[in-house]
Amino acid sequence: MSFTDALIDADHECDVVMVDRRHAPGGHWNDAYPFVRLHQPAACYGVNSRPLGSGGIDSDGLNAGLYQQADGVEVCDYFRRVMDEHHLPSGQVRFFPMANYLGIDGSDTAFVAALTGATTEVRIRRAVVDARYLEGTVPSRHAPSFRVHPDARCVPVNDLVDIDEPAAGYTVIGGGKTASDACAWLLENGVDPERIRWIRARDPWMWNRAQVQPLELVTDTIEGVSRGVEASAEAEGVDDLFARLEACGLLLRLDPAVSPTMYHGATLTVAEVELLGTIENVVRLGHVTAIGPEEIVLERGSVATERGGLYVDCSAAGLSKAPARPIFEPGRITLQCISTVFPTFNAAVIGYLEASRRDDQVAKARLSPTNRYPDAARDWIPNMRGQLESLRLWNDEPDVAAWLESSRLNIARGMLAKAAEPRMGEAITRLLTYSEAAVVNLDRLQAAP
Repeated sequence: MSFTDALIDADHECDVVMVDRRHAPGGHWNDAYPFVRLHQPAACYGVNSRPLGSGGIDSDGLNAGLYQQADGVEVCDYFRRVMDEHHLPSGQVRFFPMANYLGIDGSDTAFVAALTGATTEVRIRRAVVDARYLEGTVPSRHAPSFRVHPDARCVPVNDLVDIDEPAAGYTVIGGGKTASDACAWLLENGVDPERIRWIRARDPWMWNRAQVQPLELVTDTIEGVSRGVEASAEAEGVDDLFARLEACGLLLRLDPAVSPTMYHGATLTVAEVELLGTIENVVRLGHVTAIGPEEIVLERGSVATERGGLYVDCSAAGLSKAPARPIFEPGRITLQCISTVFPTFNAAVIGYLEASRRDDQVAKARLSPTNRYPDAARDWIPNMRGQLESLRLWNDEPDVAAWLESSRLNIARGMLAKAAEPRMGEAITRLLTYSEAAVVNLDRLQAAP
């Protein structure tokens, strides 16, 4: 929808047929767990044409002092309103929910209604836009990769809100943002941290949310990025790089005694890290292979557990790790990450490039180098390298630079207007000073064993 929004606002003659297997706009948000919140501020999420949320800053709670995060209900309502109040009334978009398209991996150009089986042929004039290539795996639609004994109770994270009596203990399975959310939710609802066991096959680096802020707090973001660029330029090795990124506050980890091996671009606040740090029973024996009534079996050992405990499955993979492919190909557009891990922003950029460069395949390809979603900690290196490259390319194109400055999805929007302020001026100078050296050194670090 973010791609479509940017496309129809820049090209008033295009015609979009949107086919969605789900029942309503919003994609995976329709299946999200009830207490989910955006990783990033609502102020820079969604589509360009419509703000999400009130644009306020939280005054209390774990996100205090930062721009508000929308919850799942708000996000689903937002996308429904975008569809009903902008896309459909534009006359340029036709929306077909509860339908499956047949042509992505074959020669058919038709979609089938899930409820009736009716087939609708489609004539493709420009391109098929594949917005499912990086489709994530969400907990409610995820089948656990481990065996569960009939006498053990294991639920997806969505079902936590339906618990009607205390469990003997709570075991959270997963090391990513969903598991962090589940643990924080249990703690905020009064569960003693001693009753929580957290199984983390990998510890993650988390992005400090205080340095992922738009609008009035954009100086914090640019300062954080500039510190990351400086660290990238001066790091002597990979370990030294992450030590510098942690020292400047850009990255956070859950346990200062454990070196993280995962990075997905998820965000946490310092307050959330401190809350999660109260859980001391952390199991690091690899992935779960089986759950019994009194034992959890893992790749590198087993752990005795209590009868009557509740196991919370947060092990869904999340963002897809599909291999990069060209975004623009003849007759096909595959939505992927270009800059960093802001999906709706990246999709909007691709929509603008399609509208503004139209038949210039060379220009579109040059301005959209694919930057894969990170997985391992070391993936921070090519992710930052790709971000620097895309910004250089876009800033060399006056119309793209102007579009970026007008886009509400661009977290850096407004930075130049604050250039005269001391902190912002220092951050911009740091970016200009270290960016070229950072690219060279990141290439060296990426090639290192």
